[in-house]
Amino acid sequence: MIRKILIFLASTILLIFFVLYSLAAIYTPLNSPPGQEKIVNIEKGFGSRKIANLLKKEGVIKSKIFFVLYASLKGEASQLKSGPYSFNTSMNVPQIVEKLVKGDILKEKITIVEGWNLRDIGFYLENLGMFQAEELWELVGFPAVDYAKAIDLPIPKDFSEQYDFLVEKPKNVGLEGYLFPDTYEVIRGEDLEAIIKKVLWNFDNKLSQEMREEIKRQKKSVFEIITMASLIEKEVKTLEDKKIVSGVLWKRLRSSIPLQVDSTITYLNGKRTTRISIQETQIDSSYNTYKNRGLPLAPIANPGLDSILASIYPKRVSIGFIFQP
Repeated sequence: MIRKILIFLASTILLIFFVLYSLAAIYTPLNSPPGQEKIVNIEKGFGSRKIANLLKKEGVIKSKIFFVLYASLKGEASQLKSGPYSFNTSMNVPQIVEKLVKGDILKEKITIVEGWNLRDIGFYLENLGMFQAEELWELVGFPAVDYAKAIDLPIPKDFSEQYDFLVEKPKNVGLEGYLFPDTYEVIRGEDLEAIIKKVLWNFDNKLSQEMREEIKRQKKSVFEIITMASLIEKEVKTLEDKKIVSGVLWKRLRSSIPLQVDSTITYLNGKRTTRISIQETQIDSSYNTYKNRGLPLAPIANPGLDSILASIYPKRVSIGFIFQP
């Protein structure tokens, strides 16, 4: 009888010790605050054991066994999501598991500024260390290029199957004008094409049904509206001024008068100055609105919402109104 009691007591003590040890292993972080930040990429298809091995190897957790044990007891072992994560070594196992279940992956913000063109965006992404500028251009088009005349340049990817507003866009131009200016949250290491799809989705969302119907009523295309909006974006700042300039430029088009917008020249030569020479107005390009009548070949920048609205809803101007860009 005494022997049984001793065995029972010993078993109880061992059980209590194991429970306390387990709780300590689970709820005590590897380091006390502030700890260290560790970037860990959980690959797709990793189960709780592989994740535990990786976290142990990267110095995020103390014990692989107790990580798996906790996730299993919580019924969350199969809910751990893949992706890049930032873990602090002052986090305990429940906090780490919660983060993995939520899919609270590491994200970055990128901002496309109103009036930026493909050159600007390409160099911006390159300076962030995310992509080379040419990676963007190979996907969405090189700036100021007529692909009908281009030699040895990769053709931009066609996104028109996913986004109907691109159906009217000519095949000999890229996505200049459609990369809607905004701040975007992207996953660190996310594929460039996936990011571009987010940007195009945002454009699709900003172009309301009312705006689309008005464009159709005017017997214009989204492409024409965005091309005009890009000129407006580069010329003036306020919404009221944009509406006035829009009215002038549309009137010039109807009257077959060259638009003579300086920013179409600076788009071609890549200069930041607004001053252009007479020689530059003779550049042989479908984007040159001095040498050619009508709209340029394609947009020269990515316009913001105000410029798009001004392009759709121009202000009527008097016959004698003269506009000098």
